[in-house]
Amino acid sequence: MIKTPYYLIDKSKLLRNMEKIAYVREHSGAKALLALKCFATWSVFDLMSQYMDGTTSSSLNEVKLGKLKFGGETHAYSVAYADDEIAEVLAHSDKIIFNSVGQLERFADASASHVRGLRLNPGVSSSEFLIADPSRPFSRLGEWDADNVATVIDRISGFMIHNNCENSDFALFDQMLGEIEDKFGSLLEHPQISWVSLGGGIHFTGDDYPLDQFCDRLKAFSERYGVQVFLEPGEASITMSTSLEVTVLDTLYNGKQLAIVDSSIEAHMLDLLIYRESAKMAPNEGELEYMVCGKSCLAGDIFGEFRFERELKVGDRLSFIDAAGYTMVKKNWFNGVKMPAIAVRELDGSVTLVKEFTFDDFVSSLS
Repeated sequence: MIKTPYYLIDKSKLLRNMEKIAYVREHSGAKALLALKCFATWSVFDLMSQYMDGTTSSSLNEVKLGKLKFGGETHAYSVAYADDEIAEVLAHSDKIIFNSVGQLERFADASASHVRGLRLNPGVSSSEFLIADPSRPFSRLGEWDADNVATVIDRISGFMIHNNCENSDFALFDQMLGEIEDKFGSLLEHPQISWVSLGGGIHFTGDDYPLDQFCDRLKAFSERYGVQVFLEPGEASITMSTSLEVTVLDTLYNGKQLAIVDSSIEAHMLDLLIYRESAKMAPNEGELEYMVCGKSCLAGDIFGEFRFERELKVGDRLSFIDAAGYTMVKKNWFNGVKMPAIAVRELDGSVTLVKEFTFDDFVSSLS
């Protein structure tokens, strides 16, 4: 048995998402790029690259990772590029997307021979959290003034519009895309524009999502404006494919039954802390309820409250499901808590340990 804690990526579950992505690609004509900001564990890129067209990034490091480890088409995007990194970004990308007209103009000469795009901000989004809302008041993410964009449209050939966030509602996606068309239609219709990325955050691989309606809407958008549509699935690529395997280290009672495990939300599932959400566990049924807590010194290091059929004991193994998105890319060494290993369950059912982190890794992350 692999020593906990560790992330376990199940390729058979990952494959289900890939097959849905392939269906959308075939029936809509859209291309799909893995959003590395959500998931960048390149040990499973061998499978994912068979079903996706490439990667999209948010930094120089992600651009290089996508180019070197995934292949296919590589889109480079960043909220702001620095002077000393633009040459490498261009060298490792097929398209570069600027966040602002100012950045486009600043690097106009350096990127003159590159395929260039610009991020648009439509002012609407599906986010329920202000911290994740790209269309929040005074947002720095993209250009919102169509007239301003029109002044530089001769320098670009496409747009990126990322305004969905954990959106599993097709009707809402359709509505917001209509608002985008109303606001930016004159830009989309411009003969200079040949591609549009609609970003990520669309949970089209979820259960019961109306894939055919989604495909029809994408195809209609593509045909109306004569553009190649790109999608940037992150969470949709890896949803329900991965678990975080942990072991109970201690139990106690302090008004509630508590169980402490060999992991930490701040170190290993940081999004739970940021968005004040609970982890998901399977199984999660029974008459006994425990608050499962992390081992760090943070008082709020709590995975959530879960139900069990029997009393938890030291040494019991627990499994937090749906643990791939924004976890491995955010893991850290808070409190020096042991970094989870990474394991892959292959399609034949065998499990391969692909990465373990050691004390030397901890030391080298410091100074």
